[in-house]
Amino acid sequence: MSFRKMLHHLRGALCGVGVIGLAVAAAPARADLVYVLNSTDPSIVKIDSRTGEEVRRIEGLREVHHLVLSPDRKELLIADSAGNEILYVEPATGTVLRRERISNPYHLDFTPDGRLLVIASLRRGQVDIYDANGPRLLERFRAGNKPSHIAFSPDSRFAYITIQGDGTVMAIDLQERRMVWQANVGPEPAGILWHRGRLIVGIMGRDHFVVLNPETRQVESTIRVGRGAHTIFPSPDGKTLWATSRVQSRIAEIEPDTLQVRRVHEVPGGPDCIAFAPDGAVWTTLRWAGRIARLDPASGEVSTIRVGRSPHGIFVQPRAAQ
Repeated sequence: MSFRKMLHHLRGALCGVGVIGLAVAAAPARADLVYVLNSTDPSIVKIDSRTGEEVRRIEGLREVHHLVLSPDRKELLIADSAGNEILYVEPATGTVLRRERISNPYHLDFTPDGRLLVIASLRRGQVDIYDANGPRLLERFRAGNKPSHIAFSPDSRFAYITIQGDGTVMAIDLQERRMVWQANVGPEPAGILWHRGRLIVGIMGRDHFVVLNPETRQVESTIRVGRGAHTIFPSPDGKTLWATSRVQSRIAEIEPDTLQVRRVHEVPGGPDCIAFAPDGAVWTTLRWAGRIARLDPASGEVSTIRVGRSPHGIFVQPRAAQ
């Protein structure tokens, strides 16, 4: 089916829920490259944001979920969890530069100082600490049932990992290389964010995020966004926190000072991970619909593009104006 026909079909299928096709949405002034990880195809696709066309596909993988840009912004690290490897990709071209054998990488991130790479292994119940320049394994922690997502203290001293199967958040002292505490937060914690001295954690088994004090290890408040509260991302300008609800299919705008929900966008298809474009658009993977969505925060308009099965991680690489 052609892209134009697909959009026509999609408008009809989603009529009445506020979703429009890219053909009728205002086109971005620049064409950025949108990387999408299809976890059950499995494949990595690169999309032209202006036309919605696929311009490159990387196949031969087993199960890709999350990705992160290297501190020098020269490499995109893509974790193939079932394939036990990380692909290092040149962001501007999509060229695979090399592959490194890594034990079951699910979620991964660099410490703020760029010295360490921390990897959560959902299936194997471990959290691994690597030298970012290697990668060379420095320490392995047995982390319980399903270590999921990672956040850091701004000084790079502590890593905080959600343990999905145990309903907890675990804190690791990266300097002393030891686990220092574990706190109960609720069923199936997923995304986690350090925000102004607190940890905001998505409780996927409920309809809210919790605000956890890392000093007292107590939950201080909750932020209701919808069933299947999943993960949360700060906007580049720091003016909004964007939170997803996979089951109720929502994206919530949260005021960063008060942590009050400012606005809720209904986005059918199970929004999951989020990436931001230079034009202000919010891109998200729609896990249950095999699509990605572009949300215009100013108008609230949403447009979608078909990608592959169970898209998870997403990344936007800016490209020069055409």
